[in-house]
Amino acid sequence: MRHDATLRSVSSEAPRSPSGTFQRLLAAGPRPRAIRLPAGFAAVVLAAIAAAICGSAACAATERPPNVVVIFIDDMGYADIGPFGAEGYQTPNIDRMAREGRVFTDFVVSSAVCSASRAALMTGCFHRRVGISGALGPGSRIGINADEVTLAEICKQKNYATAIFGKWHLGHHPKFLPLQHGFDEYFGLPYSNDMWPYHPTAGKRFPRLPLIEGNRVIDPEVTPEEQTQLTTWYTEHAVDFIRRNKDRPFFLYVPHSMVHVPLFVSDKFKGKSQRGLFGDVVMEVDWSVGQILDTIRSLNLERHTLVIFTSDNGPWLSYGEHAGSAKPLREGKGTSFEGGIREPTVMWWPGRIPAGTKCTELASTIDILPTVAALIGARLPDHKIDGKDIRPLMFGDPGAKSPHEAIVTYYAGGQLQAIRDRRWKLYFPHTYRTLAGRPGGKGGKPVPYSKAKIGLSLFDLHNDISETTNVIDKYPEQARRLMALAERYRDELGDTLTKRKGKAIRPAGRLMPGDAELKW
Repeated sequence: MRHDATLRSVSSEAPRSPSGTFQRLLAAGPRPRAIRLPAGFAAVVLAAIAAAICGSAACAATERPPNVVVIFIDDMGYADIGPFGAEGYQTPNIDRMAREGRVFTDFVVSSAVCSASRAALMTGCFHRRVGISGALGPGSRIGINADEVTLAEICKQKNYATAIFGKWHLGHHPKFLPLQHGFDEYFGLPYSNDMWPYHPTAGKRFPRLPLIEGNRVIDPEVTPEEQTQLTTWYTEHAVDFIRRNKDRPFFLYVPHSMVHVPLFVSDKFKGKSQRGLFGDVVMEVDWSVGQILDTIRSLNLERHTLVIFTSDNGPWLSYGEHAGSAKPLREGKGTSFEGGIREPTVMWWPGRIPAGTKCTELASTIDILPTVAALIGARLPDHKIDGKDIRPLMFGDPGAKSPHEAIVTYYAGGQLQAIRDRRWKLYFPHTYRTLAGRPGGKGGKPVPYSKAKIGLSLFDLHNDISETTNVIDKYPEQARRLMALAERYRDELGDTLTKRKGKAIRPAGRLMPGDAELKW
């Protein structure tokens, strides 16, 4: 190839010696006046105080601002990792992350499709507010607007080192690429790995797939053989970035290309699972998580580092054996049902996040930006965002409830398809895609979806997580309440189902005459 980075495996490096916190505490203040005490008494007292402080959550919070790592999987279903019931393969590193951290069972995205979901994560806004819907392709001439404030730019306020290694998908022309939006480093694909000439149904509609470093194409034609190395390359870059920035706060974003089809896996995990290629790929993603966490541990950074593992949307069910599972949720990617928008999520921060715990409250990727801003003391954007500070949920505060009165789901070019709160979810009449109980495809080729319609429907998610029973006749007052809340969003963000134009939609960035275009 063309990509010759060779980095050491995490397991080959011995852990660093302790950080010397006790010595720093002893040296931090002025020397005390001489006082007659029993021999060794002062040292014993100071050692006890230092141990108490550095063994507590206060040490992580006061010594330095926390590092932040977001691992964002592509098209991962609700049941695709061990803590959520995966079968046919093992995810020991994510399992350990859950044992040492906190599982979120009701964590949702803004929309069940790539670019829209990523726009929401990066800006703390419903994707509709920032003007990005669907999945931007190689022919797109829009991207994230320079006026939006990204999660990376939030961190740059506090002089963080920032990097993204993986799939960007918020515009591929130079003005939209990560280095123009708060990131110091970028290595990865500009959009989904199926947007290339080998696509099983679109074929030569797509150009060659480029690999980008910084603002430059370093590989104009990613081959199938090179796709087998993507997870490894992203991981190597992530590990190297952590090592290089161990002495300063950093924000690391790892949006994996997998488990989006086409599936590719390195020889390290090929044929290792009972679930076939899909299981192999998830096992390699789990390995990647382990490499990142092991690096953090080996550098004694675990009490200074928040790691969030989640996904952009649910499984692409039409690909069958190459797709994941959203069980027990309904449907998958490309729908507003829970199987499309509810993601398997784990948060890890030893000493701060309570180990082995579960949060069942409603939270979302849009909450990550304001939560990180609060953790590091950064300013929120001057314009409106939709996310909330979920530190009470993250830290397991007694009695903490979701800060969201409601969360809306837009899909299909601006349709307000659903609105939900902590318990109830109301659907507005719309058409959606479904396999209607049929099996998906085999060998990396999809089967066609059918079209179905849902009428005005209310589901009780606490008692019917699979959304099987419409209870609108039994609880009309809940439906009316959610309808009234939906009207507020229609006024702000519009709704093509009711032909409403929103008053508060900000435009996406656009490629203008004279702007540089990415060439490869």
